[in-house]
Amino acid sequence: MKNYFSRISLARGIYLLLASIYAFCIIAQVFIAGMALFIQPIHWIHHVNFVHYFGFNIPVLLFLLAWIGAFPRWAYWHLFGLLSLMFAMYFTANITGKLPLGAATHPLLAVLLVLLSCFHVYKVLQLNLKKMKGAH
Repeated sequence: MKNYFSRISLARGIYLLLASIYAFCIIAQVFIAGMALFIQPIHWIHHVNFVHYFGFNIPVLLFLLAWIGAFPRWAYWHLFGLLSLMFAMYFTANITGKLPLGAATHPLLAVLLVLLSCFHVYKVLQLNLKKMKGAH
């Protein structure tokens, strides 16, 4: 029986932690946008700046950890989806002047990003729990 703290298991554990942080950051980003809309417009600057801390950095690290952790193919597709949605978020945030209807999809993409990031954490948690049950 393999030791649970192998390279693969360690990478999967770190992956789960980072994927959870990413999902939390996406939810926080939506919350900050809500604060800007309903409380005080000064929060827009926080909304604009916060995404730069996690938007593309964490998914790139997740790709590396997915490779180290020998993740199944679905994990790579989820990450591709997260990165694509993040790119679309940047695009729709900056297209307002030229394509206002395209910019209006920004909050819809945010909902998709929240759903996919949370679903991804759920799937990775299932994978890790299945691995732990198999180790005992």
